[in-house]
Amino acid sequence: MLKHLLASAISLGLCTTALADTLQVPLIWLRHAEAERPVLSNLDPIPEDRGQAGAELGLSDNLTTGKFLGQDYSLEVIEIPPEADPLPDARAALARSPYMVLDAPAETLLAIADLPEAQGAMLFNAAASDMALRGENCRANLLHTKTSYAMQTDALMQFARAKRWEDLVLITGNAPEDAAYAAALTASAAKFGLTIAETKPWIFDADMRRNAAQEVPLFTQDLADHDLLLIADVANDFARYIAYNTWTPRPIAGSEGLRPVSWAPVVEQWGAAQLHSRFQDLAGRDMTPRDYAAWAAVRAVGEAVTRTQSADPTTIRDYLLSDNFELAGFKGRPLSFRTWNGQMRQPIPLVTRAALVAQAPLEGFLHQRTELDTLGLDAPESPCTAFQ
Repeated sequence: MLKHLLASAISLGLCTTALADTLQVPLIWLRHAEAERPVLSNLDPIPEDRGQAGAELGLSDNLTTGKFLGQDYSLEVIEIPPEADPLPDARAALARSPYMVLDAPAETLLAIADLPEAQGAMLFNAAASDMALRGENCRANLLHTKTSYAMQTDALMQFARAKRWEDLVLITGNAPEDAAYAAALTASAAKFGLTIAETKPWIFDADMRRNAAQEVPLFTQDLADHDLLLIADVANDFARYIAYNTWTPRPIAGSEGLRPVSWAPVVEQWGAAQLHSRFQDLAGRDMTPRDYAAWAAVRAVGEAVTRTQSADPTTIRDYLLSDNFELAGFKGRPLSFRTWNGQMRQPIPLVTRAALVAQAPLEGFLHQRTELDTLGLDAPESPCTAFQ
């Protein structure tokens, strides 16, 4: 009996020591929901767990590695309705964890990043593509795993340049995000020596499901001569009805047709099919770009904790922004963060709804540091000063 009691005591002592030595890494996923714009079609419903499911897959991946290394990860989910003030919940969450993955509009991201409680934290933008967040409104405690509009449109313009589609026209919607995407398309066209000969606003409020075949040919009849028709319609309200209805038969790209995205189910190389399959097993649906951004944020923390053996946010931030950090993102190239604005470098697939057409950066577009920096704001172009 004494021998058994002694063995039990030793076993209990070892377990207590193991628990004490376990590195605890709590993470927060916070969504400040945006009121969705009404659109004509409901063919692409927005999943209720968009983004959250990606973070949960990242947590599962971290736990798989962490259990062998004495690391324990947890994920707290916070949902805030559009009309509610997100700051009280954010303050309380930051008291529990310095690591927060945010699915929120730009103004909420900046408000949380500017909280006194957030100054020593690590925040990740997994939803907003706004250029100002990577430029004049950047914050040193806010990194971006969501691709910027410029990264997406630079990828598209590399493809147009390679195809020698030099003359472009643009149709743009009336929403603020459509204007932002259109501005990025215009800047990217100029960057790669292409010309947008005409920009035409979408003016219809009729039901295109019934009228597209009559209205779209007339609307596009007087467009300037072009090789490629670009569409800026972030919510894909009218863009889906443009294809095959234009007066002049030309390829379309942007929000419909050939689309630059951070993730799509049609990407199957580099282990992407396996990642997507694991996501489907978890969520019962396809992975979206926001899911991928949330997954990348959680995995970036996990990779940094593994390499540094630390859960200190300052140590983690320094490592994430160093040349030593690399994340296997299932896109053929390791992902890393830009030191001048906190944007995660990553390839951009160019896809249709049925296939991967190409992946940018394309061959021949060179850079002194990495070809990935041909996509989005390079250091000389960036007005961000917070990271200096």
